[in-house]
Amino acid sequence: MPGIHRSERPQGVARLHDVGAISAARRVLVLGSPGAGKSTLARRLAPTLGLPLVHLDRVYWDPGWVSSPPERFEAAVRSLVAGPRWLIDGNYESTLAPRLARADHVLWLDFSTPLCLYRSLQRQVWHRGRSRPDMAELCPERFDPAFLAYVAAFRRRVRPKLARWRDSAPDGQAWTTLASPRAVERLFAALGRSPRA
Repeated sequence: MPGIHRSERPQGVARLHDVGAISAARRVLVLGSPGAGKSTLARRLAPTLGLPLVHLDRVYWDPGWVSSPPERFEAAVRSLVAGPRWLIDGNYESTLAPRLARADHVLWLDFSTPLCLYRSLQRQVWHRGRSRPDMAELCPERFDPAFLAYVAAFRRRVRPKLARWRDSAPDGQAWTTLASPRAVERLFAALGRSPRA
């Protein structure tokens, strides 16, 4: 299927059709393991594409690390994806189907487990006691062994599900898989040379 990358370990995003598809996208999802840099990429990419940015962590969490009731969270996501233009970062498998049903481009940060673990632990240290910019207010970063265990298991437990979504993507929906931080930088370099940027 054109525009959908099926390779397990792609070597980057130097293809012109990737850049053109991303530049033309109106509804973009950013997926990947915690620690891969979804929110950082989203903050950089949204202004480049001129798209409103939504961090799902800010939608899901209430102050004090209180999770939203499922019905409220799912309704909020349905309302967000009904809009004509957006860039949303976050996994949240319970709401992945409606987001994928509306997305015209998916960026998948398919980074290694050791890198994601290192970055997740680094984030917990750097922001300890403070809320991250992409997190709801009054949700200070904390050491969370259970979260790190989720990161450690992500490639084994969640990645196969994302691969199935990618492989069954409908016509008109493109997936770009970025396998390393270097691939992310190549993407931004290419976007900087594209006519839209």
